[in-house]
Amino acid sequence: MSDKASGVSNEAVLAKTGLSWEQWFVILDGIDATKMSHKAIASWLNEHHAEIGAWWAQSITVAFEKARGMRDENQKSDDYAVSASRTIAVGVEKLFEAVASEQLRAGWLDEAIVVRKATPNKSMRITWSDGASSVNVNFYAKGADKSQIALEHEKLPDADSAAAIKIYWGEALDRLKALLLT
Repeated sequence: MSDKASGVSNEAVLAKTGLSWEQWFVILDGIDATKMSHKAIASWLNEHHAEIGAWWAQSITVAFEKARGMRDENQKSDDYAVSASRTIAVGVEKLFEAVASEQLRAGWLDEAIVVRKATPNKSMRITWSDGASSVNVNFYAKGADKSQIALEHEKLPDADSAAAIKIYWGEALDRLKALLLT
């Protein structure tokens, strides 16, 4: 058993729930949770271990599903999602404009997108060029001349699409950073 499950250390789960990942997985194996749905596992944890709270019930369920091969990396309940972020040495206004402006965006993003909603210097909701998946983009000021873009691309159909789009976004955000720093 790894010291981490779903990105959470064994020490953290032990400190917050009183049990290690291995202990949680033994409990779930004991109820034959590999034959249960995500919702049923989380509900069982909420019912039988209410003291851990709903967030930990969900986290333990997802970690168990991944450890037992019931859920792929980046998989949500019925689709896939990936995230990416970059911190760039420019103000948040300049970063937001590089995404919001079609002309500036053409310098780093080679996909046709539809911006559904934008809150200046805060967030943007985008429909991706495939018309089916979407991207939630958040902007964070990290000082006068430093900001972060963090995005989640969701509603991806499968693990291969998720892996490909994860690479795509890493490269696209590198292009964005290069564009803004030249």
